Amino acid sequence: MFAVLKTGGKQYKVASGDVLRVEKLNAEAGEQIQFNDVLMVGDTVGTPTVDGAGVQATVIDQIKGPKTINFVKRRRKHSSARKKGHRQQLTLVRIGDILTKGADKSGVKAAVSGKGMAVSAAAVAVATKAAPKKAAKKAEAPKAEAPKAEKPKAAPKAKAAPKAKKAEGGDDLTQISGVGPVIVKKLHALDVTTFAQIAAWTPEDVAAMDEKLNFKGRIDRDDWLAQAAKLAKG
Repeated sequence: MFAVLKTGGKQYKVASGDVLRVEKLNAEAGEQIQFNDVLMVGDTVGTPTVDGAGVQATVIDQIKGPKTINFVKRRRKHSSARKKGHRQQLTLVRIGDILTKGADKSGVKAAVSGKGMAVSAAAVAVATKAAPKKAAKKAEAPKAEAPKAEKPKAAPKAKAAPKAKKAEGGDDLTQISGVGPVIVKKLHALDVTTFAQIAAWTPEDVAAMDEKLNFKGRIDRDDWLAQAAKLAKG
């Protein structure tokens, strides 16, 4: 007999004794689990799942899939390249009994992928079938209105500190790759008008500007400081 089960967003056709590699499950090696999302058992097709069916399995090991490399490079941008590796976490299981009915009463822990908590099949069945009871509303006695407290007067606002004067002899900041007219307006509003100012930024200044300009990492990604230092020298 074969069955078609669903786990981790994928469907698998299995038979007893098969070794299956699925998305990571919350179970330890040697533990017995049960897949309750069974779409088909033999000639019985579910709507969408087969009621009472289940596929039991034993966890062999928690493994990782093959490493994949993701490489991104932006054209005509200085030092704009990103390389990232990834290995998918997987669980290796051996298929055991295929139940056509009574899986909700087997007592075997249900297989749950991702970060969800694993629960028994019986608990899942009880939770889904139990109808919530409406609690009777208790008559509440009218509450006595408390006297309204007077709102404290707002303290006078402190005068804002005077803004620093803009640097004289502003430069054409659009010569920096990655800086357009919109960003130039934002920089001018922050009193940044020259290449020398940008070239002198510290790591703390870069982090602060990232927050103020609302594009994290772009200053380092486009290497504004090196460009500004070169342009400042002429």
